[in-house]
Amino acid sequence: MYSKRFAGLLSFVGASQFLIFMLICEALYPGYSMSNNMISDLGIGSTAAIFNSSIIVLGLLITLSAITFHSFHRNKIFTILMILTGMGAMGVGFFPENLSPYHEIFAGITFIFGGLSEILSFALIRFPMSIAVIFLGGLTLGSLVLFVLHIHLGLGPGGMERMIVYPVILWGASFGGYLMASERR
Repeated sequence: MYSKRFAGLLSFVGASQFLIFMLICEALYPGYSMSNNMISDLGIGSTAAIFNSSIIVLGLLITLSAITFHSFHRNKIFTILMILTGMGAMGVGFFPENLSPYHEIFAGITFIFGGLSEILSFALIRFPMSIAVIFLGGLTLGSLVLFVLHIHLGLGPGGMERMIVYPVILWGASFGGYLMASERR
C-alpha cells in the first residue's frame, strides 16, 4: 500500500510543479501568446532554465512513479507506457525545440504514450475515476490527431497543443491524488 501512495505522490508532485512553473514561464516570457506560441518556446530564451529543469523533473518523477507503482499492480504494459511518457518528457527538457529533430521525437513520445497511459489507467482504478481517465486520454489523443493535421479549431497552434498537454497534466495530478487517497482495489 505504501508503494501505491508514494507512486501517487510522485505523480502528483511532478504534474503539479510542471503546471505551476509552466504558468510562471508564460508570465515571464516577453510577448508570449498561449494561442500562437508553442509550450516548448518556453524552453529557449529567458525562461529556458526554469522550463527545461521543470519538465526534466516531471519526467523523472513520472518514471519513478511508474516503477514504484509497478510493485503494486504488476501491469507491465501500463508501466512501460508510463516510463516512456516520463522518458519523453525528460527528452523534451534535454533537447529544447531548437534541437531538431530530437525535440519533436521526444515530444511525440510524451504525447502518444501519455495519452495511452491515461486510457490504460482505467483498468487500475475504480468508477467513476475510470471514466474520467478515458475522457482525458481520448482528449489527448484526439487533439494530437487534430494538431498533426493542422486543425486548430480556432485555438491557434499553441492552443491546440495545450489541448494535448493539459489533459496529461490533469491526469498526472488527479491519478496521483487518487493513488494517494484510495484503498487497495
